[in-house]
Amino acid sequence: MASVPLSASSQAGLLLLPPPLLQPPGAGAGACLRYRLPRLPPALSSVRKGGILPLLILAPPRAAEGKDGRASLTKEEVVEEDEEEVVEVRKEGEEEDGGSGDGGGAREDASRGSGRFAADYISLGIKEPVYEVIEVRSTGRMSTKKISRRQLLKSSGLRLRDTRSVDPSLWLMNSMPSLLVREQAILINLGSLRAIAMYERVLIFNYNSPGGKAFLELLLPRLNPRNINGGPAMPFQLEVVEAALLSRILRLEQRLMKIEPSVAALLEVLPNRLTADVLEQLRLSKQALVELGSRAGDLKQMLIDLLEDPHEIRRICIMGRNCTLDRLDDHMECSVPLDKQIAEEEEEEIEMLLENYLQRCESCHGQAERLLDSAREMEDSIAVNLSSRRLEVSRVELLLQVGTFCVAVGALVAGIFGMNLKSYIETNAWAFWATTGGIVVGALAGFFLVYSYLKARKIL
Repeated sequence: MASVPLSASSQAGLLLLPPPLLQPPGAGAGACLRYRLPRLPPALSSVRKGGILPLLILAPPRAAEGKDGRASLTKEEVVEEDEEEVVEVRKEGEEEDGGSGDGGGAREDASRGSGRFAADYISLGIKEPVYEVIEVRSTGRMSTKKISRRQLLKSSGLRLRDTRSVDPSLWLMNSMPSLLVREQAILINLGSLRAIAMYERVLIFNYNSPGGKAFLELLLPRLNPRNINGGPAMPFQLEVVEAALLSRILRLEQRLMKIEPSVAALLEVLPNRLTADVLEQLRLSKQALVELGSRAGDLKQMLIDLLEDPHEIRRICIMGRNCTLDRLDDHMECSVPLDKQIAEEEEEEIEMLLENYLQRCESCHGQAERLLDSAREMEDSIAVNLSSRRLEVSRVELLLQVGTFCVAVGALVAGIFGMNLKSYIETNAWAFWATTGGIVVGALAGFFLVYSYLKARKIL
């Protein structure tokens, strides 16, 4: 190893490296170190030429104490930190290892890529949502399980944006009923009922809600083989859709049957009995009818949109079968002719099924609107009745004001005679009776004159 005699102060800041490490990067195979060095003083330039690399070891910058005793760096020391030498280590490709090194790198990249999606939530510091659902199989077996969002997307073949309509945490944003058809699943959002129906199973969110309980009560008996009675059974996803629509419409009809008698009783009592309790009951009934009509109208619009889109109905029919739909003419193509025939028959059944529930939904919506119109007409009648009563009160108040004015004029005359000034009338005995009679006659005459004027102007 070559050496250059240096002073003790210079040797303390130099690192001597052997000449083989100073070869250029392209001189040989293997790993090499490439250094970017700062400019050396003239006294050390010969050291680099002689094959000895001076590597400056910079001591940590000294901190100057401020007035408050805390450490602070000057501007020159900050510049010295920025101008430190940068050591960059770069590995060249090792040709000696050959294919073994490439295979190891490929496996390492594959392992990193497989865990990239799972580590997204961890890297962002967000906890992955986990849903507690009830899984109902086509055989009728029911089980409660917890499933993460990643597992849900992987098992159902859905995209992340598809789960927004059934996510229980977004119920305020997705209150509109919807029935979304995808390649491997049907997403059902009917108020408190949110479910994902697949070929052989259905996942039910919020199963403790009224909609979830009503749906399970209707779905489980349909999956019982004893209730089929030897007839042909519908596909599982159609059973799920029908049970969901039936449970929703039955809940609307039950609510309508509960509200209708109370509204009819209020219409018989009003407007003759105007009390605070009766008016409060009318307000609550009207509010319930508005909510019921809105829900029935939204469900009716969803069914109309679904019936007007035959492509969605055909996608329901080919679910679970080896069939495709042409994007241009929406023609159904199946690898097995029998599957195509069955799918076409199911398409007609689905249309009839949707038409049936659409009629029931329109009937419920129409009845709710009629009751709401009757309640609004009753409110108008009550408003007219109250207005007539206010008019009577105003008329009485006006008559009292006219009478008060006439009496006030008579009091003015009495006040004039009540002054302690001599008018020589008080000496006469008949003066009291004459003054009193004049005040009374004048007040009555003034009252009738003002009353006649108000009648002529149609104010009274």
